[in-house]
Amino acid sequence: MTANKKLEVKDLRVTFKTDHGLVQAVRDVSFDLYEGETLCIVGESGSGKSVTSKTIMQILANNAIVESGSIIYEGENLLEVSEEEFHKIRGHKIGMIFQDPLSSLNPIVRIGKQITEATLINSNKLKKMYEELISKELIAYKNAIAHANININKAKSKYELLLIESKEKLVNASEEEKAKIKNELLLAKNERDEKIATIKERLKKVLPSLKSALDKRKVEAKKEVREYKAKIKNDYATEVSSLSEKYKKDIEECTKSFEHSNKDASELKKALDEIANNHKKELHQTKKAYIDKTRVTKAEAKRRAIEIMREVGIPMPEKRFRQYPFEFSGGMRQRIVIAIALTAAPDILICDEPTTALDVTIQAQILELINKLKRERNLSCIFITHDLGVVANMADRVAVMYAGKIVEYGTAEEIFYEPKHPYTWALLSSIPDVDSKERLEAIPGTPPDMIYPPVGDAFADRSRYAMKIDYEYQPPFFKVSDTHYAATWLLHPDAPKVEMPRIVAERIKNARKGGQNNE
Repeated sequence: MTANKKLEVKDLRVTFKTDHGLVQAVRDVSFDLYEGETLCIVGESGSGKSVTSKTIMQILANNAIVESGSIIYEGENLLEVSEEEFHKIRGHKIGMIFQDPLSSLNPIVRIGKQITEATLINSNKLKKMYEELISKELIAYKNAIAHANININKAKSKYELLLIESKEKLVNASEEEKAKIKNELLLAKNERDEKIATIKERLKKVLPSLKSALDKRKVEAKKEVREYKAKIKNDYATEVSSLSEKYKKDIEECTKSFEHSNKDASELKKALDEIANNHKKELHQTKKAYIDKTRVTKAEAKRRAIEIMREVGIPMPEKRFRQYPFEFSGGMRQRIVIAIALTAAPDILICDEPTTALDVTIQAQILELINKLKRERNLSCIFITHDLGVVANMADRVAVMYAGKIVEYGTAEEIFYEPKHPYTWALLSSIPDVDSKERLEAIPGTPPDMIYPPVGDAFADRSRYAMKIDYEYQPPFFKVSDTHYAATWLLHPDAPKVEMPRIVAERIKNARKGGQNNE
């Protein structure tokens, strides 16, 4: 694609520590997101879609371990930045819409307050100016600490993973094997301790200079903010003084002009009142301009909120601004959640199944709204769903995900008209279609236990097209076109020729006919 790359996820691997073992939720996931496009990630519940999005937003549960991989945004790996830096990204540059709007909103707080909350928290423009002035040095200092802590945690996690695996091996091991395993653990523990000591020593060397640079910049920044504050205050005082002089001059001129005319006193009073009113308006505008340079007022935050509420299609926003979430329908609540996500004007929007809790008619309205906002704001969207019907209306490109891995990747047209993976066929076979007379096909079986993921193709146990090799080796990505890849041994040159299910072929045929008729 020729568009700018907004986000690059590479070899992402996420596991969760549980009482029963390590759940391998995301396994070596890679994808790119381009400017102005919608990438849909589709798959059954438990396939790792939401975990991937939460990893991008850095809102994973405490028992999560990001084992490896990178998430590159604006040249930085988001997995290695400090929380201070991520605070400037989360919500501000990358926004997120969650599944259930009712659980995303506070039921006892008015909608208006919830929309304006983020704006008012960051309302002090002088404080923001100070933070921006020291941001380079602060981020360098905090990132050094964060990077060290990440590497320390990786070293600890690596040892913990080995410890869990070793405990399982020790159960049925012989005495000789037990001694060998314990020796390996001891070596790994020593390696971990040495690595942590090296990281701490390295940090100890670089931290003083970074801290010194930060302290120096803080002093300079405070001085710059003080000077700026004094300047705008002085400018305001000068402007007020100028307006006062102008007011006096206008009064004098008006009074003199009436002295040499035949107009009565009532007309003079009317003229003087008009001058006074104009003076008040000018003073008010001058004061507003001064305040706008120092902070975002509640009135300004409300104005912005009402503007966004109107943009997302909420009728009578001035009235509904003071209502509570329970006074809104499900579709309207989702519009409120979208409005909150848009208040900071992000350039990437992650939609985590935003239509799941809505009926079909409202779903269509919300999808249309997201598409409209995407076009108007030039947003890049990651749209997560289990519904391929939604994907057809939203996607530029599609990533089909199963058991923590992307199994097929291509443009929406390629996935719908030329699917190659048996799992994609199964998903397409299970969608209701009014034009097809074929009976819907359920996907047999259940997804695998990700504490013990399959050795080969994770979908093999549920696929009627599975071959012996599917149970022995994970399939690599086979290239179908420059934009279309599928991880299935069926695409290997030596694999037997297999036709897609009749129900899928029939639907593709009907879809192509429908497309031609519409043209």
